[in-house]
Amino acid sequence: MPKQKIKVVISDLDGTLLNSDHTISAYTKSVFQELHKQNYLIIVATGRHHLDAMAIVNNLGFPVYLVTSNGARIHSPQRELLYSFDMNGDSVKSVLALDIDPEITTVLFRETVWQTSKTNNKLNAFQKDLVYPPQVVNFAELDDFNAIKIFFTHDNHQKLVDLKEKILETHADDFHHAFSLPICLEFMDKSVDKSAAIAKILEQEGYSFEEAISFGDGFNDEKMLNAAGIGLIMGNAPENLKEKLPHLEVISSNNEDGVARYLSLNLDGIETKLKKIKA
Repeated sequence: MPKQKIKVVISDLDGTLLNSDHTISAYTKSVFQELHKQNYLIIVATGRHHLDAMAIVNNLGFPVYLVTSNGARIHSPQRELLYSFDMNGDSVKSVLALDIDPEITTVLFRETVWQTSKTNNKLNAFQKDLVYPPQVVNFAELDDFNAIKIFFTHDNHQKLVDLKEKILETHADDFHHAFSLPICLEFMDKSVDKSAAIAKILEQEGYSFEEAISFGDGFNDEKMLNAAGIGLIMGNAPENLKEKLPHLEVISSNNEDGVARYLSLNLDGIETKLKKIKA
């Protein structure tokens, strides 16, 4: 591993930096605090809404660049909004007018609230504190359809695959889509992707993707994993993602602090500083 070239650390949240309890472990926090002290540029890139993600990254104890909603928002370490891109309201309206299986939970990510077709306790559990609250609505009665992204979830992956195909039949030129998890299908504007947002940050800070190491576990991480000088797939990632990116190394799972353990063993100076920390 070309240790001397890495200046930037990029990580997804769910299934990557967060454990299955949707929290950052004490060990992972200690590793990232040391990275911050050593002046690595740290970027968290997630499909989560910025209000939700901000509450999580606060636990790191230092400010980071934040890419949210799969690239539709970029916030500086000082929480300044640097980039914002919403979906076309008419396109969103036409998608929600389709015959969508009522068992599928449909969500619109709005600026301060997420509007959902029904209460979904599994989805609510992703937030320890509901800083970004859900609002159950009837989409047929909405007047305003401007949104950051459309999100669908169901335990049956094939139902979401079928829905994806139905939407793409008429909206392939409008949207970029990704499965952040097999049970989570997301649609954003065609121009929105984590890697595109990260590229904007790197340009502003004077770095390149070649100087970056990135970690992810979902198909919404694919482009950023491929773009980075070193891209690493979590052990808990879906097997079909690992098969799609066979040239990338698979590391320990999120519940094993895979990101932090890899960084502590492979970035210069980190292992020595952390040798007294019990993982």
